[in-house]
Amino acid sequence: MHNKKKFIVSSFYKFVHVTEPDTMKILLERKLTKYDVKGTFIIGNEGINGSFSSIKDNVSKLCKIIESLIRTKLKFKLQESDCHTFLRLKIKLKKEIVTMGKKNIDPKNNSGKRLDPESWEKLIEMKDSIIIDTRNEYESEVGSFNSSIETKTKNFRDFPKWIKQNKQKLKNKKIGMFCTGGIRCEKASNYLINLGYKNVYQLEGGIIEYLKETKNKKKMWHGECFVFDERITINEKLEKGSYHQC
Repeated sequence: MHNKKKFIVSSFYKFVHVTEPDTMKILLERKLTKYDVKGTFIIGNEGINGSFSSIKDNVSKLCKIIESLIRTKLKFKLQESDCHTFLRLKIKLKKEIVTMGKKNIDPKNNSGKRLDPESWEKLIEMKDSIIIDTRNEYESEVGSFNSSIETKTKNFRDFPKWIKQNKQKLKNKKIGMFCTGGIRCEKASNYLINLGYKNVYQLEGGIIEYLKETKNKKKMWHGECFVFDERITINEKLEKGSYHQC
């Protein structure tokens, strides 16, 4: 039992201009296959988005490899695991690293004010705030923040339509948005700012970082958090959750 390898699950993203995504895909594939790493990486002109699992000893090397290819510092969210949480390694090229399907969205240029957990909790408690869960319906059903509004979307492409239909709810409100790791909020907040909304906020690092930092002490989060790997959900301690897909 003492020889059991410790694994790390990591997720990261960065909106940064990538001139040759196809070259980066080839280089990343070449470098990562030398290690015991599994996960999904999405590369496009607008940046990189990835989640992977590997043995603990290799993680800092892998992070350095990814940073050297993208040529910028990245914020890697790290959780411990006792096994791989992905089945294989997949590296994909896509137009968008998270698909909203709207033109002129550029989070590099402008996005909502990032809030740490303490500031986020204060925003939730403000009377003039509205907290929007930007995730899809099946994710929100598993768990969400207390009193947040669920968009009940089937996918992220539906988010702009939801905003259009709910303009009245957003009027004169401080708008706080959250998602699993932060990437969808970057796009969602840029979209809202482009529409002219002023008080737009996002939870820095998403639900995962919030639970990691707060351990859900104030019980503002209920249920589990849906994740896009073999664990399906994680609980407030960031351990594999109780949810099983049929």
